[in-house]
Amino acid sequence: MPHPSHLLAPGDIAPSFALPDQTGATVSLEQNAGSKLIVFVYPAASTPGCTTEACDFRDNVSVFQTAGYRLLGISPDDIPAIVKFDDAHGFGYPLLSDPAKDTIKAYGAYGMKKLYGREFEGVLRSTFVIDETSHITLARYNVRATGHVAMLRKLLGL
Repeated sequence: MPHPSHLLAPGDIAPSFALPDQTGATVSLEQNAGSKLIVFVYPAASTPGCTTEACDFRDNVSVFQTAGYRLLGISPDDIPAIVKFDDAHGFGYPLLSDPAKDTIKAYGAYGMKKLYGREFEGVLRSTFVIDETSHITLARYNVRATGHVAMLRKLLGL
C-alpha cells in the first residue's frame, strides 16, 4: 500500500481547499488568506480519540483565537455526521467534510496506519499551522489525540 506521496513541511504552500462545514457553508483556504490557521485532520467524528482531540481544541479555542489563529477541523465524514458531532460537543469552530479525501490526501494526511498490530490505509491524525501568506509553518503527522493540543500550544509559545 502506498505512503503519502508528499508530506508537507515548513515553507511549503498550503494546498488549496474549499469544503462544506457543519452549517453547509463552504470554507476555503483563500477566504482565510491574511489569517493564521490551525488545520487539524482527524479520522472519524464521534470516535473516542477524535472526540478527545476536538474537545481539547474547543477547550483551548480562545487561547488560539487570542493569538490570532483560526481553527479548522477536517475529516472524511459526511455533513450529517459532523452536524451530529458538533451538536453533541458545541465546538465553536468549523468542521469540514471531505468524503472524497482530496484535501486530506493533498495535505499528506492519508497513508499507512497500524492499529492493534494490523496495517491498513487510512486518515492520519495530523495538524498544520498555516501563516497569513498560506505557507505551512508547522506540519505534524500521526499525532496523539491526548496531549496534542498542549504540545501545539508549547510549540507556538501560547
